Amino acid sequence: MIKERVEKLRALMAQKNIDAYVIPTDDFHGSEDVGEYFRCRAFISGFTGSAGTVIVTKDKAGLWTDGRYFLQGAAQLAGSGIDLYKMGEPGVLTIEEFLLEELKSGSVIGFDGRTMVYSAASRLEKLLAEKDIKIAYEEDLVGMIWDDRPPLSKNPAWLLSVEYAGASREERIALIRNEMKNKSVDVFVLTSLDDIAWLLNFRGSDVNCNTVVLAYAVITAADVILFTDESKFASDAKIELTAAGVTFREYDSVYEYVKTVKGRVFADPNKANYKLVKSILAADADSVVLGTNLTLLPKAVKNEVEIDNMRKTHIKDGAAITKLMYFLKHWEEKDKLTEMDIVDKIEELRGEQEGYIKPSFDTIAGYAENGAIVHYGVTEESNKTLKNKGLILIDTGGTYMGGTTDITRTIALGPLTDTEKKHYTAVLKGNIDLGSTQFPRGTRGLNLDAIARRPIWEIGCDYNHGTGHGIGYMLNVHEGPNSIRKTVMDSITESAELEPGMITSNEPGIYIENSHGIRLETLVLCCEKLVCGGISEKPMLYFETLTLVPFDLDAVIPEMLTPKQKEVLNEYHTRVYDTVAPLLTEEEAEWLKHATRSI
Repeated sequence: MIKERVEKLRALMAQKNIDAYVIPTDDFHGSEDVGEYFRCRAFISGFTGSAGTVIVTKDKAGLWTDGRYFLQGAAQLAGSGIDLYKMGEPGVLTIEEFLLEELKSGSVIGFDGRTMVYSAASRLEKLLAEKDIKIAYEEDLVGMIWDDRPPLSKNPAWLLSVEYAGASREERIALIRNEMKNKSVDVFVLTSLDDIAWLLNFRGSDVNCNTVVLAYAVITAADVILFTDESKFASDAKIELTAAGVTFREYDSVYEYVKTVKGRVFADPNKANYKLVKSILAADADSVVLGTNLTLLPKAVKNEVEIDNMRKTHIKDGAAITKLMYFLKHWEEKDKLTEMDIVDKIEELRGEQEGYIKPSFDTIAGYAENGAIVHYGVTEESNKTLKNKGLILIDTGGTYMGGTTDITRTIALGPLTDTEKKHYTAVLKGNIDLGSTQFPRGTRGLNLDAIARRPIWEIGCDYNHGTGHGIGYMLNVHEGPNSIRKTVMDSITESAELEPGMITSNEPGIYIENSHGIRLETLVLCCEKLVCGGISEKPMLYFETLTLVPFDLDAVIPEMLTPKQKEVLNEYHTRVYDTVAPLLTEEEAEWLKHATRSI
C-alpha cells in the first residue's frame, strides 16, 4: 500500500515537473500534534510518530526522524521502500545535505507551503538557491492522491471562564497590544493554535489530544480578527467574543487578507507557515518583523489561579494513576492483560475523576522490550501480553477542567533482574537530583540537564531525548519556551531562562533495546525563595513537584541512594500518601501506605 502511494506521488511529481517533494509533519500552524486531515506524512509513509519528514525523489524515498523514534521508524518503514535517516547520528545526511546531493542544478523541490514554517522553508530556499534549485510551494500533492482524506475538523469550541483562566480575554488582548507597542509594530499575525486559545480564553478539540481550535488571529490596535470556522462557536460564545472586540472571518481567507494589511507586521517565523509570510511580503516586502510570538512567555508563566488549579488537578490525576499501580500490583493473572488493556484502564480511572476531559496525549504502555521504544504507540500487531515479571513503562497524561498532566511511571510486575533494578535506581536518582536542585535566576534548562543524567552516565548509560519540556495549562502537553536538554538550541523558544510560574517535566530514562525501558517523569513548578548566602539573603529558584504518584520501591536498590536522595524520596512519598490516600479505597490506601514507606 505504501509503495503504491509513493509511486502515485512520483507520477504526479513528474506531471508537475517536481524532482523532490518534501512532506513534513506539521499542519498549517506549526503544531506538534496534528488533526487527521493533516497527517500526510503518515499517509505516504506509514510512520505514525509525532516528528519526522519524508522526502520523495524520482528514485529514492527517506524518512528523517529523531532518537525518540529510531526503533519505531525502523519497524514501521520495513518493506515500504522508504529508508530511515537517523537524525543526529554520525554519517547520516541531513535533509539539506540529501537534497543538495540528489538534485542537479535547475531542479525543482516541492512542498505544501502551508505545512512548513517560514524559518525552515526560507533557510532551505536560500541554501538551494546556491545550486539554482527552485521551490514550488503552492500545491498539496499528497492531498491530490489521498482519495479518502478525512475532512477538516468541525468539533465545537467552548469558552474558558476567568475562574479557570485567571485573566479575562480583554486583559490578555491589552497585554499583547502593549507588547506590540513596545515592539513598534502595528499588526500581529498569530498562527499557533495554543497561543490563540490562550489569548482569547477558548478551547476546542480540533486536534486529537489538544484542546485547540483551527484558527488564525490578526491583532491590531483596534481589532482582533479570528479566521476560523464560525459554526464551531455557539451563539452566546460568539456574542461574548464579539463584545471583547473579536471579528470572525473564514479560515482560509487569511492568506488574501494579509496581503492587504498596512504598517509593520509581526509574525513568528518558527510558527507562521511559509505561504502566509510570503503572502504578507506580497503586500509590502519591508513590512514584516520576525520574532518570537508575543504570547509565548506570558502563556508559559502561569498565574496564581492557573497554578492553584494545576495543583488540584495533580491530586486527582495522582489518585487515578495510584489506583492503576494498585490494580497492576494486585492483578493475579497478569497474563490476561495486554498493553491495550492498560491504556483502556487508565482512561477508565481518569474518567472517574471530577472535571476530566480527555487524554493530553496518546498513552504509552510498553511492556518489556516495548518499553525501550521511547515514544512507543501500541498497535494490534505490537500489543504485548503482560507477565508476572519485568517492567512496564507507562507514560500518560490527562486534560482536566483546571489543568494538564503528564506522568511516567515504570512499574515492576514481578521479579526483576539485577540490571533492571540498577537501571531503575539510576533513573530515580537522576529524577530526585534534578527535582531537588536550587539555582539562581538566569539559569536555563541547558544548565541543569547534566544533573539528571549524571547518575545514569555513572553506570555507562544515557538517553536520547530531552530531560524536560514545558507544559500547557489545559492546552498542549509540550509547550515552550522552557525546556531541560543537553542540546544547544538556536531558538529562545526552546531554551529560555527558567522563571517562577513555569511548569516543566523532569523525565530521565534508560532504554535497552530488546530488553526493557525505564522513564520516571514528574512535573515541576519553578518557584522562588530567599536563601541565606552568608551576610545577606539571596533569591534562588527551586522546583516544587506537582505530580503525586509513588515511585515503585519494588524496583529500587536502596544501597545505591545517598542519604540525601533517601531523605528527598521519603519526604515526597509522605506527601503523596497524605494527599492521595483520602481519595482511595481502604484497601488501596493501605497498599499506598506500604508503597510509600520510608527507606
